[in-house]
Amino acid sequence: MDHGTGAERPTGRALTRSAVSATVHCLTGCAIGEILGMVIATALGWSNGPTIAISVALAFLFGYSFTIGPVLRSGLPLRRAIPIALAADTVSITVMEIIDNSVVLLVPGAMDAHLDDPLFWGSLAFALAVAFVVAVPVNRWMIGRGKGHAVVDRYHGGGHGHASSSTKEGQYGDEHAHH
Repeated sequence: MDHGTGAERPTGRALTRSAVSATVHCLTGCAIGEILGMVIATALGWSNGPTIAISVALAFLFGYSFTIGPVLRSGLPLRRAIPIALAADTVSITVMEIIDNSVVLLVPGAMDAHLDDPLFWGSLAFALAVAFVVAVPVNRWMIGRGKGHAVVDRYHGGGHGHASSSTKEGQYGDEHAHH
């Protein structure tokens, strides 16, 4: 069955809910990686460049892993799951990382703050919130065109609460009624 047709894509509020849900999913993985990278680099006293590098690398690693897991559980082999995760999350993670790191770099003293400094945690939380706000319309645009998280949804039944079971059955027919 071709899942790429416009008739199967959410619109209006359902599209916005899908984009918010996909962004929360993506942000969760990104935040775990970003925070872990910042904590490691700050604890080791690394400079800004390596701190950002490890944070971004871990954000992508955790972001992709949050997508690959459900795709693997759907029965796809790893060699097929990896391209699906890349298609689903690369743009969203990239947008969030650019915004998140830019905001942290713009907050005076944030990159020099220590783990016990409220500025460290406050600037990181603020940066992730701004990244979320910027990424939602990007994800909405992509999902509306059958890209981004729309690519992965068929492998885990619409995923993160994107649609009710009756909506999924109506969209995908009997073959997906088991989700």
